[in-house]
Amino acid sequence: MAASDIHSLGGLLRTWRERLHPADVGLESVGHRRAKGLRREELALLAGVSVDYVMRLEQGRSVTPSPQVVSALARALQLDRTETELLYRSANQLPPGPGKVSDHIPPGVQRMIARMADLPLAAFAADWTLLSSTPLWCALFATPSATDLPGQNLIVATFVDGTTARVATPHGGAEVFERAMVADLRRSAARLGDDPRFRSLVTTVRAKSPRFAELWDEGRAATHRSLVKTVHHALVGDITLNCDVVTVPDSDVKLVVYTAPTGSADAEKLDFLRVGAVRADIPARADSPAEG
Repeated sequence: MAASDIHSLGGLLRTWRERLHPADVGLESVGHRRAKGLRREELALLAGVSVDYVMRLEQGRSVTPSPQVVSALARALQLDRTETELLYRSANQLPPGPGKVSDHIPPGVQRMIARMADLPLAAFAADWTLLSSTPLWCALFATPSATDLPGQNLIVATFVDGTTARVATPHGGAEVFERAMVADLRRSAARLGDDPRFRSLVTTVRAKSPRFAELWDEGRAATHRSLVKTVHHALVGDITLNCDVVTVPDSDVKLVVYTAPTGSADAEKLDFLRVGAVRADIPARADSPAEG
């Protein structure tokens, strides 16, 4: 590879693709691999784009992918903040600055998600847009992955679509969950309130949901932490789980994980879904929420 090509968009994509192993991103290594790193089709799968598009980017036949595609590629390649900024600039795009909702998932968090596939685990942006999830998360909530259906937002699912109430019941009532979500979003508004994406979300949901508007106007701000929920599943019935929320240090990313006590009937139901997730026997419903 020529020195000048190393710093081109295509050269960077090839370099970063070749340094990852399928196991690093939660994929199985299938068949004989003549080249090191991820295959183009694996990167395409992870980023939610076509193989042909990845090829055109690497060959320099396409040099200005959209910010959404750049963000998806950065996540798929597990780039850190510096590398992500370089990718944006190589694609002739401005990287997200301070005060903007970021879809960047730190590489360490991406490795956690890839290696903790035995848990229902998902990562959300500060505005509660789903960024990534494990197969068991998708099986538990019968919902597509963020790659299959990008833009899933838990605030919209809760207050506009009303799908979260049909999927899970928080102990203490729906009001507990609703207040936790709005208070967490209010907390993020202190840093992100001027971001057009964030403002658009709040304005849209306020206009469509009197309940959201009521809670938003209360002005309560707090970190969303832990709840107990009963998930209503078509195959295993009701399953009661602990839901814990952790904000990643030096990041706006929120990790949400569901667990059941060891040896409990709920743990057995989760094990059943785990097997189904591995075998991909449980179809996803496009109208299901990204539960949190």
